[in-house]
Amino acid sequence: MRYVIIGAGAVGGTIGVRLAQADREVTVVARGAHLDAIRARGLTLRQPDGEVTARLTAVDRPGDQPLPADTVLILTVKSQDTAGALAAWVDAPVVGGGTAGERLPLVTAQNGVANERAALRLFADVHPVCVWLPATHLDPGVVVANGYPHPGMLHIGRYPGGADDTDRAVAADLTAAGFVAPVRTDVLRWKYGKLLSNLGNGLQALLGRDIPDALAERVRAEGVAALAAAGIAHTSPEEEKAERGDLVGQRPVDGEARSGGSTWQSLARGTGSTEVDHLNGEIALLGRLHGVPTPANVAVQRAVRRAVRERIGAGAFPLAELEKMIA
Repeated sequence: MRYVIIGAGAVGGTIGVRLAQADREVTVVARGAHLDAIRARGLTLRQPDGEVTARLTAVDRPGDQPLPADTVLILTVKSQDTAGALAAWVDAPVVGGGTAGERLPLVTAQNGVANERAALRLFADVHPVCVWLPATHLDPGVVVANGYPHPGMLHIGRYPGGADDTDRAVAADLTAAGFVAPVRTDVLRWKYGKLLSNLGNGLQALLGRDIPDALAERVRAEGVAALAAAGIAHTSPEEEKAERGDLVGQRPVDGEARSGGSTWQSLARGTGSTEVDHLNGEIALLGRLHGVPTPANVAVQRAVRRAVRERIGAGAFPLAELEKMIA
């Protein structure tokens, strides 16, 4: 199989370079200065045990030529960019006839749980991935991956449930590329567990590393209550910790620890949008559907949107202001 990585940021860049190093054919999709840098110098992946630069084919949209029939699309854009990415690729022609949406598997290696439903409206064959991959993308042409001894753990399965030969084949390629890639028939249960941990992303983006324990616990507790009311199963922190074990930890790269999570990176880069409405916003949605109050998660949404709008730097939102918004 050959791979098109739609979104060559922290997650997509790490997956793309590692697959290329394992001799898989990889095309990455990027934009702006990042695309220009990859075309000019390659995509550099900095890791705890050194760095490597891969010269990858880089594009910003489907080309004029049909995609080979053995192509796998891996969607790694943040959730707020999913709709645009799906629209751009769904009607891409495939060798032998038909379109990408009709014929090619789409792997959703993204935070949140709304991407798969959106994808299934357009793509017939959708494969969710629960992503544990500590990486950072702040500078054009460069991704820093702190995962060690493996760069990440990527659970994969089918949507809405089950697993098939495509999952096993992709998992085999990811394993060859150095990842831990379990195939799970209940991959959504893992993704909902990851969603609960991602509820802290917005807090980190707002407050940096000085997050009061009580506030983090309240945001998560609202999420647990909303999932329970909706009857949605999820993994527990204990199960997740046991699964990762010593397989995926974090180590400094060139003496520096990971700067921050995905939402923090969006504020730090000034991208103009974040995934908060698909993380904390998912809990707000479920709370409203099932009669569960979620004021802390709603406040995090509002505060992050305000930080984007007012260009408040990552970690610079006043704690007192956030607490006032929750109250």
